[in-house]
Amino acid sequence: MTDTPVVLDDAAATAQAAPDGSSGQPELPEDRFLDRELSWLRFNQRVLELAEDETVPLLERARFLAIFASNLDEFFMVRVAGLKRRIATGLAVRAASGLQPREVLRAISEKTGELVRRHADVFGDSVKPALEEAGVAIRRWDELTREEQDKLHVLFRERIFPVLTPLAVDPAHPFPYISGLSLNLAVIVRNPTTGQEHFARIKVPPLLPRFTKAGESRFVPLEDVIAAHLHLLFPGMQVLQHHTFRVTRNEDLEVDEDEAENLLKALERELIRRRFGPPVRLEVEESIDPHLLDLLKGELGVEDDDVFALPFPLDLTGLHAIADIDRPELKFAPFVPGTHRDLVDVEAREASIFATLRRGDILVQHPYDSFATSVQAFIEQAAADRGVLAIKQTLYRTSGDSPIVDALIDAAEAGKQVLVLVEIKARFDEQANIKWARKLEQAGCHVVYGLVGLKTHCKASLVVRQEGDRLRRYAHVGTGNYNPKTARLYEDYGLLTASDEVGEDLTNLFNTLSGFSFGVGYKRLLVAPEDVRDGILERIEQQVAAARAGRQARVRIKVNSMVDEQIIDALYLASQAGVDVDLWVRGICAVRPGVPGLSERVRVRSILGRFLEHSRIFEFGHRGEPGSEVWIGSADMMHRNLDRRVEALLRITAPEHVDELAQLLDLGFDEGTASWHLGAEGEWSRHALDEAGQPLRDLQDHLIALKHRRALATRP
Repeated sequence: MTDTPVVLDDAAATAQAAPDGSSGQPELPEDRFLDRELSWLRFNQRVLELAEDETVPLLERARFLAIFASNLDEFFMVRVAGLKRRIATGLAVRAASGLQPREVLRAISEKTGELVRRHADVFGDSVKPALEEAGVAIRRWDELTREEQDKLHVLFRERIFPVLTPLAVDPAHPFPYISGLSLNLAVIVRNPTTGQEHFARIKVPPLLPRFTKAGESRFVPLEDVIAAHLHLLFPGMQVLQHHTFRVTRNEDLEVDEDEAENLLKALERELIRRRFGPPVRLEVEESIDPHLLDLLKGELGVEDDDVFALPFPLDLTGLHAIADIDRPELKFAPFVPGTHRDLVDVEAREASIFATLRRGDILVQHPYDSFATSVQAFIEQAAADRGVLAIKQTLYRTSGDSPIVDALIDAAEAGKQVLVLVEIKARFDEQANIKWARKLEQAGCHVVYGLVGLKTHCKASLVVRQEGDRLRRYAHVGTGNYNPKTARLYEDYGLLTASDEVGEDLTNLFNTLSGFSFGVGYKRLLVAPEDVRDGILERIEQQVAAARAGRQARVRIKVNSMVDEQIIDALYLASQAGVDVDLWVRGICAVRPGVPGLSERVRVRSILGRFLEHSRIFEFGHRGEPGSEVWIGSADMMHRNLDRRVEALLRITAPEHVDELAQLLDLGFDEGTASWHLGAEGEWSRHALDEAGQPLRDLQDHLIALKHRRALATRP
């Protein structure tokens, strides 16, 4: 914390006002926010702690190591790169946490250095030896048997050597371009005639397996195989030394939509430029020669704080392949999503999903409830149903072989009116979304890209069906993407409904996204950027009023990120007014909980596990109390979600669904559930054992068992 006055950005300065915009609220301390970048690193630390946990199945520990590495790659490509760009252009301002931009960068470098060393130690000292004990060996070249080396000699000549391109550096050969996230060998060779030394770079082919199979359940890093054959790549030269290195570049995209005549083409041009972003991180093998390191730093233009020296091997994202090997006893117990109990007849083709929804709403929770037999079936039945006249759909991220896209194409080819809002600016999915946008257009779908300056992040589907002499609207609103692959790994909620109010709201929303509309009113939706922040602040203030009137008052929120200063300030003021505030945050959290006089009634929990907790749930008040409400939706509490995206929150009205969501929150905040607890200084402490040393309830295992029991109860 700091007592130094801070200059806040616009959002933080606005947060000084009360939630209702009035003055006279208690003045809040300037050091009330944790730094969002450092909070993200602490989120990734929690991922690392799962890799360290010896009670987690061994191959899953390997996967968590890979997830930690890929998370960190993206953090540097986007967050660190963006911060460096703002500093270079003079646009960076002091963070809401009070840290100056360069202080944030320095703190990131220090914390990252600590975490990557810990990450390497977990792999080298714990996971790798445990894998070997279980019969899965990751060896260096010199540790292989003669037979294994002979086999790899053949493999190298036939499959690796032809695709390698050694690039020398001399007056006729400038220093080569090093692509982002590529793994490379830096080689020093000597001309035996002249005695002159030269630098050369070899790119490790990214399309070949990162860990090459040397024998039954025995693997060797691909760069070790290449290094053992350098004499074939530099015949007649003396190979003096070789070391691996890896560069991370700025890969965030910037497209001026106001100036872009064609957003699709402008984004395609920017994707080409992405490959040539400036370096933001250099990872090197810790044994690297200092002179060689100086050469790399000079040629790449990186500072000492950007360099991370690590034990061999670099780039442990490749451990995903190890985690995928067929050893079920070393993985989480198999889990197959079940069909929601209200959709069993639909799955058996004994009922129409539309007839089922006319009897009542269905609340599904993925991956426990099958995506294929609920949301996917809803869209596929709509595409095939003769009574359906139109389908309107948002697509933010979807899979490469998406049955959702196929169903929309089938619907368009059958003559239905199909509107698809494709968010082609979804980070790192831009190329795939451009491809699907073109495919949908070619099939006759109406494809739009949303509103200028805003990403469309809401998850909504609307079906218009002719039933007798009337049109009826069916809808799905959810918290997760229409992606059948991630729906097996991400925890998300969605409501399938035939509600007239929801149908009318979505009609207005889609008309806004595809046409020109202003001042649209919604009955059961809160839509960003106009309504979500104000709607949440209004409901927090209602709980403040209830507490001041002597009634029970509570706010419980489950999100991926909680960094919006206005929302956090409203929660602080609510805590001071006597409102109990419980926050369940998977990732970044800028809240300081439990600070005397500021946030004594605020608790923050985080849960990580085999599934990625992705749903957003907002509960205001206690069940049964006047004014109590529960909402689900797509929005996290971040500036980008509330100000620069189209997001939608949906109010849940069916009592049994309100109860289900409230019960999930009960479980998440229960002291008997394993979780991480956030402290006032930003440190997370893991609570996984009770006072007797016994494991606390694993929330996700509990929900798997609960859904299984419910499935058995619905069987005839």
